[in-house]
Parts: sequence; C-alpha cells; structure tokens
Amino acid sequence: MIKATYKKYILNFKNPSGTSRGILRTKETWFIILEKDGKTGIGETGLFRGLSADDAPNYEEKLKWVCKNIHLGLEKLLLEVINFPSIQFGLEQAFLSLKAIDKFELFPSEFTKGKQAIPINGLVWMGNKAFMKTQIQEKLKTGFSCIKMKIGAINFNEEINLLKSIRSEFSANEVELRVDANGAFTPKEALAKLERLSKLNLHSIEQPIKQGQLQEMGLLCEKSPLPIALDEELIGMFSLEEKKKVIETINPQYIILKPSLIGGFSGSKEWIQLAEENNSGWWITSALESNIGLNAIAQFTFTLNSNLPQGLGTGSLFTNNFKSPLTVKNGTLQYHNSKNWHFSLV
Repeated sequence: MIKATYKKYILNFKNPSGTSRGILRTKETWFIILEKDGKTGIGETGLFRGLSADDAPNYEEKLKWVCKNIHLGLEKLLLEVINFPSIQFGLEQAFLSLKAIDKFELFPSEFTKGKQAIPINGLVWMGNKAFMKTQIQEKLKTGFSCIKMKIGAINFNEEINLLKSIRSEFSANEVELRVDANGAFTPKEALAKLERLSKLNLHSIEQPIKQGQLQEMGLLCEKSPLPIALDEELIGMFSLEEKKKVIETINPQYIILKPSLIGGFSGSKEWIQLAEENNSGWWITSALESNIGLNAIAQFTFTLNSNLPQGLGTGSLFTNNFKSPLTVKNGTLQYHNSKNWHFSLV
C-alpha cells in the first residue's frame, strides 16, 4: 500500500530576478512524497503563481485529494488532474522515483553516469542596462556559447544596443543569441521590432506577443524574418485538439516545453510529436523548480537526444535549494556523481 503526503516549500532567490511579470524574490513550490515498503519517491509539483494554468484557489485541495486517492494509480490520477499540469508532473516523478533503485535517478543514462553533459543557454535577467551587461559578460566568461536574454522591460533601443554590443565582439558562429519577449510587444508594433532584431543574427525570439492571439501570431510567424518560438502559448492547452489547433494555426518555427506547465513528461511528448509532424523545432526549459524538478527535467531531456542548447540552468538562483549532483560548467549541465543529494523539507 502506498502512503502519500504533500508539502509546500518556499525557494528564496539569491538576487531579486526581473521578469516581464515583475520582480521575483521568492518562488512557491510543492512536493508529493510517496512511501512503500521502506522506499520513498519524491516529485516536485512546480506551481508558478501568475503563469501556471493551475494557479487556482483549490490547488492545495487537489493535492490533498491526490494523496488520499493515491491507490488509484498513476494512469487514473493523471486523467483526474488533467487541469493541473504541475500536479501531473509531480505525480510522474514521484511514481518513477518510488520504482527507481536510486530515488533521484529517474532516467538512467550516460548523463546520470556523469559521462555526458547537456548544452544549455545562459539566462540573462531583465534589469537596467549595466546589470544586464554585467550578466552577459559573466555568462561569456564562464563558457556559454548560447545566451538567452529577456527583453521588453527597458527601452527597446537600449536592448538593441546591448545586443549590438555582443554582436560587435562575437559573431553568430561564436555566440548564439536568443531573446524572450514574454509577450511584451503589441501585434501592431511586433513585426517592425522583429525586423530590427533580425539584423543582429539572433537564433530566435520567444513569445513576441501575448498568448491567445492565434491569428496574429500565425501571421507573425509567416512574415517574421526572425524565427519565433512559442512558450506561454502552450500553457492551458489540455486536449490534443487544442494543442493541434495551436500548432496548425500558428505554424511556429519552434516551441518551448516547460514540463511543470504543460503536463510533465507525457504532456511534453505530446507537444513534441505535434511539433515534429509540423516540422517545428523544440527545446525544453525549466520553470524555476528546485533541483528536484530540474533534475527530473534534465534527465528526461537527455533521453530525447536534442542537439539544441536547452534552458536548464536555473538551479543556482536560490539560497535554499537542495544540494545535488547537478553542476553548470562551460555552458553545460552536468551530473557529478561524487556530489551527494541532500533533500530535506524541514
């Protein structure tokens, strides 16, 4: 008989982190803990307030219900919490963790053996020009060859100048630049801004306009000289029909998968299949989970054999993250078996 409990945990940012949704100082997350025959399974349900489709008043009630009804088994539970993608993700992890020989090794591979690494992008947070420039220099110095910069918070001309300053020193062959607008542009101004950005040899732009404007986004993807990646657009799409409609109407160059926000491993696989059928590229990104969720996402990502840099470098943002073998080195995420896990919710 499986016993299930859940627990809330507040992650504290080392530095307040700027996004288009304001400054983040803390990040609330939850864990599902399973126990059976002396073994433990852990899953993080990475709720993201203000962004997750399951940011609902009855979130904790749903977790309570899941723990009470854990005897239903994973398959049935996933259907019961279809509108709670972060809980789906936590359940998938917890059941895999309970079955595993080592509860933190969900997908054994050359990555978890410490023999291969995952290339990742270096994330530059929004802030004033000097702060963003410092972050860019730091990322380049520590060996990143792919940088993702959040834009849309300061003056657009200043952001263009920042990108120009990188391009004046590093060609597109040396440093791949991605930008993330988090829906900051209006449909009216977006194309003109994309044209200016495209002159800087960028890899892509994430979510130039707010989600939910399928026709406008479809038109942008058709006309844009810069490849567009959908991010928030995938959130809150629960049925295969809805997902198909998004992909076929917009016809994006790329989609970005955040397992906590789109129904975990099974939700991600569904989107990947649709993207590949549509000849759209994809990569995977964490969404400010602790090292428990990040570890699950990284191990899953490695099994998919993508050759693009992934967005998995957020583990070092918090002062009270759990100690883990995950290490960022030379622009890659690595699993160092010599380092031990330390997971405690006390």
